[in-house]
Amino acid sequence: MCIFCQIVKKEIPANVVYEDDLVMAFLDIRPLNPGHTLVIPKKHYRWVWDIEEFEEYGVAVKKIANVLKKTLGTDYVVSLVFGEEVPHAHTWLIPRFENDGHGGAIDLNNVKSISKEEMDEVAGKIRRGFAGILQD
Repeated sequence: MCIFCQIVKKEIPANVVYEDDLVMAFLDIRPLNPGHTLVIPKKHYRWVWDIEEFEEYGVAVKKIANVLKKTLGTDYVVSLVFGEEVPHAHTWLIPRFENDGHGGAIDLNNVKSISKEEMDEVAGKIRRGFAGILQD
């Protein structure tokens, strides 16, 4: 079974920041910046383009990106779709910050060393951002 399917089934822990019937979003364990989030369909699809509910998936990705922008104080969130490193459809959402070490484009080798405590703090902040939207 793929690692993302195990995360969906709660067999492997993850810093989940958002979840609904269709998608789950969680912090990447090899973040390119604080708040680097992976958005996956809960149902296993190999590629993003295979997702039957693609429009709904896109709406969820947009909503998550907007919460990242708001809660992390950036105007700039990069989205990437590779799909080669884990054989389960997913979209990377990477917040960008001034002087984040990436320059004009994301450097895939510039993985940040972020403590578990900071990851938990960032995840909590993002989850509270979703709670704020639901109250608005």
